[in-house]
Amino acid sequence: MKQILLFFFSLFSFLSFSQIKGSVSDKAGNPIPFANIYIKDTYLGTTTNEAGNYEMVLKSNGTYILLFQFLGYKTHKETVKFDGSKQTINVVLEEEDFQLSEVVVSAKNNPADNIIKNANANRKINSAKTARFTADFYSRGIFRVTNLPKSILGQKLDMFDEVIDSSRSGILYLSETVSKITFQKPDKMKEVIVASKVSGNDNGFSFNNAASANFDFYENTLEFDLDAISPIADGSFNYYKYKLESTFFDENNQLINKIKVTPSRNSEPTFTGYIYIVEDSWAIYAADLSITGLQLQNPGLNLLTLKQSFSYNGLNKTWNKNTQTLDIDAGLFGVNIDGRFTYVYSNFEFPETFAKKTFTNEVLRFEENANKKEDTFWETIRPVPLTVEESTDYVKKEILQEKKKSKVYLDSIDTKRNKFRLTDILNGYTYSNSYNKQYFTYNGPILNTSYNTVQGWNTAIGFSYTKRSPQEEERKYFNVSTNIGYSFGEEKFRANARLNTLIDFKSRTYLSFSGGSDVKQFNAAEPISKLENTISTLYFHNNFMKLYEKNYIAANLSTQIKNGVNFYAGIDYSERKPLFNTSYDYFIRSNDEFSSNNPLDLNNFTTAAIERHNLVKANFGLNIRFAQKFITRPDGKFNIGENKFPTVFLGYEQGFASNDSKYNFGHAFTKVNYDLDLKNKGELVIDSKAGTFINGDNISFVDYKHFNGNQTHVNFNSSTNFQYGLLPYYSQSTNDSYLETHFNYADKGFIMNKIPLLNKLKTNLVAGFKNLAVADRKPYQEFSIGLKNLGFGKYRFLRIDYIRAYQNGYQGDGVLFGLSF
Repeated sequence: MKQILLFFFSLFSFLSFSQIKGSVSDKAGNPIPFANIYIKDTYLGTTTNEAGNYEMVLKSNGTYILLFQFLGYKTHKETVKFDGSKQTINVVLEEEDFQLSEVVVSAKNNPADNIIKNANANRKINSAKTARFTADFYSRGIFRVTNLPKSILGQKLDMFDEVIDSSRSGILYLSETVSKITFQKPDKMKEVIVASKVSGNDNGFSFNNAASANFDFYENTLEFDLDAISPIADGSFNYYKYKLESTFFDENNQLINKIKVTPSRNSEPTFTGYIYIVEDSWAIYAADLSITGLQLQNPGLNLLTLKQSFSYNGLNKTWNKNTQTLDIDAGLFGVNIDGRFTYVYSNFEFPETFAKKTFTNEVLRFEENANKKEDTFWETIRPVPLTVEESTDYVKKEILQEKKKSKVYLDSIDTKRNKFRLTDILNGYTYSNSYNKQYFTYNGPILNTSYNTVQGWNTAIGFSYTKRSPQEEERKYFNVSTNIGYSFGEEKFRANARLNTLIDFKSRTYLSFSGGSDVKQFNAAEPISKLENTISTLYFHNNFMKLYEKNYIAANLSTQIKNGVNFYAGIDYSERKPLFNTSYDYFIRSNDEFSSNNPLDLNNFTTAAIERHNLVKANFGLNIRFAQKFITRPDGKFNIGENKFPTVFLGYEQGFASNDSKYNFGHAFTKVNYDLDLKNKGELVIDSKAGTFINGDNISFVDYKHFNGNQTHVNFNSSTNFQYGLLPYYSQSTNDSYLETHFNYADKGFIMNKIPLLNKLKTNLVAGFKNLAVADRKPYQEFSIGLKNLGFGKYRFLRIDYIRAYQNGYQGDGVLFGLSF
């Protein structure tokens, strides 16, 4: 009964609140979705929904001229005398009378080329007319799934079973936002979201926002996964071919040119479709352009279609974007998803200037209770009416949400998930109490078993308990875990435990305590993984991993002390013990000998790199992101990763209270990271690290500065930051001053797409230069060139690099195979 009442209440509300409503169709009676409706010479407008229906709320009585506009159809005028009563206006659009005089097109005489040249020449002038504005903004996002498989790679996909139909199709995500935006080109944005609605989540915040919809063809590029090139960009003739398909006159008797846009090379991030240019002013009238996932180097994306409509204001003679849709067709591993974002801009104002502090590092803010608005609010402010499918989804998921909050429901889901199988003894198992937000996890040995020459075959099991805050918006949690391992070569058990807690989400304050006994690599960054070392040792007799025993107790704290500045501190007491090889297993016989566990002397099997000793080590640091942009929500502050400035880390560690004073030391260091976006020309990442030791002459090798080498010719880490390709793991370790710098460039297809035959690979060219300077040694350098995004069809995860190394002359070269996601 509750379901029926909710449905009819929703339907009644849907029908009751609009002041002017109606439909837009063609002569055959077919609805026209996303037709543009606006009041002449104003910035008030809306669009039809997928069913061709529209709504418009007028604020005062009077006579209005409504303009109904859709590409390919004549603009329809409707005079409305509004007296406050509800009116229904259904409109039938007639097809446009396209005209095109016979033109001889040649290499020297292509009318489309001349139009595009004029559009490019006037690009900055037309862009400047709307370079500074405030506006109301509405967006709606929807994602649907079609024929969802029941499993992927053996993993069940049953988490959506309650929201899809019997054909395993339905809406996965539906949300809306209403906001006020302040914008100054090219990229200064301030947005305040006054209302946010997510279907099935009364505490959710929509990710729809104006910044993510800021696609401007007056700019040279549009920002997607890869910056796409505008059809009227500088140098656009290097990327596009143009054809004047037709012309027509709009309701203001302005000539509109319909230009067909075709990429010169389909491998580059370019659009296909139509752009409409106004004669004489050379402004954009509309755009209907598509780009493929391969062109954007996004294998999961099939096609992305961007449509924009502009309205003309005769009072100030400007063309303003008032509606926009973004259609997404994606699929991977048999999952097919289509999505659409609908955007409506209205109530524009164009101030001469903005106050100095208008734009701050806070680019987006949700008002208090923005996600708690009642249905009546949405029904009076929503500029695009919901379709029946969308209205039904809101009602269905509201009922489902209430059901999912109940203890009976959560217990029933847990009963299904908590079912224990014998294979869980090896794989692992999680017991959930979702109603109380408590989770117990057992980590099985199958993924925690490896081989090295110190421990021999070794395995471990783990247990953890997590408790989350009952108040979802607090996001607090408490986690305690333990790990118990056994080394068959040493015939020894080791165990350790850890406690993690999030104290305050808004300031990102985390606290952890840990202690126990463990086997550690001398390089705490662990440059060689257990899997890599196992394969390298058993098959190739290359036991690169070098280990010591650490018995310890430690505490760590991290918190954000102000915007863009994070503070880190830690202290630990540890006993460090030397370890020796105990096992020499192999799968393939080889003449190569195993090396010792002494990274300072690989042929010394009797003397260790360290002596047994104790040390207390304290460390602290500041991570600084200049001009850190962020989003403010009632439940916390969220930093935005993109930044125009370098990120700097300042750190210091001090060793003290050792059983021998020679192990006490100081170490000051700094790190700088700079991601330089070169737009459609690629990306350059610069990483640099420098440091110096104080009283470090006789410190333990554990406390040396180690560098991330690689001798396996594989790299399963998708990042190459601070990673060398051929450097022996401990050959450059130092207790003195050092400086390392890494330059990594990815062309994102800018170069590769222009090389015949090679452009068929649809890969990225990558190049790098790495320099390592250590006191009293010749610099070590690596030069590299390679390809990433290698693969077949949508599955492009492979990378290959050729590397050449120098130190006091040529050192060697090699090929590195890896993964890139």
